[in-house]
Amino acid sequence: MTAFEADPAPPVYRLRVSDMASGDRPRERLEQLGAQALTTSELLAILLRTGSHEEGVLQLAERLQQQHRGLRGLAGADIAELSTIRGLGPAKAATIAAAFELGRRRSLEGDDERPLIGSPEDVARLLQPELELLPQEEFRVLSLDNGHRVLASRMLSRGSVSSAPVRVAEAFREAVRRNASAIAVAHNHPSGDPAPSPDDIETTRALEAAGDLLGIRVLDHVVIGHGRWISMRQSGLGFTSQ
Repeated sequence: MTAFEADPAPPVYRLRVSDMASGDRPRERLEQLGAQALTTSELLAILLRTGSHEEGVLQLAERLQQQHRGLRGLAGADIAELSTIRGLGPAKAATIAAAFELGRRRSLEGDDERPLIGSPEDVARLLQPELELLPQEEFRVLSLDNGHRVLASRMLSRGSVSSAPVRVAEAFREAVRRNASAIAVAHNHPSGDPAPSPDDIETTRALEAAGDLLGIRVLDHVVIGHGRWISMRQSGLGFTSQ
């Protein structure tokens, strides 16, 4: 190699869905964990179905969001514009446009259908029918607007029969994205006994501290058992403020 010859370019690493472990693939994750557990890129990748010879479908989904500065910009693009994007084409562009139109029509059905969280009873009423039947622990986060109506409900983690590890930063991701003013969290105890554990108390303390830094109030942490539930705020467990 002479002094003027450039080093050969390193090969580009392209992660394709087919290269992933089955449990990490977006569609399989949706089937196992529900749509709320997936990232925006994973949900978009499911709509796109395939990538191209240049990039995998997840990389394509991430590039679309970056080029349009998020879902708001992508939703504002028409089919003609989407069709010209490298890696899309008319069929994928139509799928994306149809998905956003369904979301828009759902939003027009009115805010009155969004549940109001005014008490721990409201949290239990919304989540207990599903959570109390599960054979393993799940941790759910409700993102709330200024009027404490539900903006989003997300499954944060799914664990074993006795624990569901929680990453505090992840608990606020959806709330920050939606500019929520508060969150309410809940998880179940498959044993049927809703009595909070020391780990539940510590998690609540960590969530409240993080919420104070972000300006997002943690309204409550509700522990759900079989036919029973406990409000950790009402019980004075974990929370330092009223």
